[in-house]
Amino acid sequence: MTPANKKIIAIDDNITNLTAIRNILKSQYEVYTATSAGKMFELLAKIKPEMILLDVEMPELNGYEAARILKNTLEHSIIPIIFVSSKNDPVSEMEGLELGAVDYIYKPYAAPLLLKRIEMHLSHAEMKNELRQLNASIQRKLVSKMSQVLELKNAVISIVADMVEFRDGATGGHVSRTERYLQNLINKMTEEELYAEEVSTWDMDFLITSALLHDVGKIAISDTILLKPGKLTDDEYEIMKTHSQIGVDAISRMEKKTEDNRFFAYAKIFAGTHHEKWDGSGYPRGLQGKDIPLEGRLMAIADVYDALVSPRPYKEPFSPEKAERIIEEGRGTFFDPQLVDIFKLVSREFAEISRLQAD
Repeated sequence: MTPANKKIIAIDDNITNLTAIRNILKSQYEVYTATSAGKMFELLAKIKPEMILLDVEMPELNGYEAARILKNTLEHSIIPIIFVSSKNDPVSEMEGLELGAVDYIYKPYAAPLLLKRIEMHLSHAEMKNELRQLNASIQRKLVSKMSQVLELKNAVISIVADMVEFRDGATGGHVSRTERYLQNLINKMTEEELYAEEVSTWDMDFLITSALLHDVGKIAISDTILLKPGKLTDDEYEIMKTHSQIGVDAISRMEKKTEDNRFFAYAKIFAGTHHEKWDGSGYPRGLQGKDIPLEGRLMAIADVYDALVSPRPYKEPFSPEKAERIIEEGRGTFFDPQLVDIFKLVSREFAEISRLQAD
């Protein structure tokens, strides 16, 4: 922008002073004048100036009061203000500068000095504006890059989860369904303000997606056990149970490769605790009651429900109604009793999600 394109508003209740300022500036700038702060605000509704020259002593609204309004108005707050005043004492100058003015010029002033000070401050304002635009551009690029990284990470996680499901072919869709069950449980739990203090600390963007890895340890279980068309022997069941700790160990190795470990912290909890039971009879650690992380207690319900309504080599799928009864029977033994109450409130949504796999 050339100087001639730059707009300056000069405000002074003295017409002689305004005329003098206009004559000094008009050869280099597009000058607008106002005899009061009120008229200045009328001008600001029509134009956006690069600078405001503001007298201090004016009737109705003085220059300091007008400056406070300008600095507290978002669209006007970045316009540089220069006070041009006959009040030439340090206290008045300090008050003007503390209000956010870039300069304070005493009357009478030398025309070349006024022009040089305006030129200097306009140049500085232009550099600040360019810096703001550069920062905004960098921020947009960072947000875009972070979004791309997040999308890439989610894609990789989804692929890993799909690999687990491809190996465990009878439970196709299990990971995505449990994620949706979990979301429904959390939404209703939040609505009912259950465990509200703990839930308020969760980062939902990471938590829900991390649930995709809750069964990642199964990738290390042999096909003879994972795909066995019948009940597992005791020894085979002990091997199957190791998938929880295998999952935790695998996620821990991934965690070491990243600085932001929130996602993997949640994923380890899901992988390591979704087979724990409220009465302490679960695995791998035999945790009991609220010693089981809330994330694991939630996933336990989602995971068991999906296992019940899904076909297995050794059983036909149960109906949503039967699965609901089994979950309710596990209240206070297998499952957190308060979470079973939440489950009952969203059981219809669970049934709808489960029916999608049959369609």
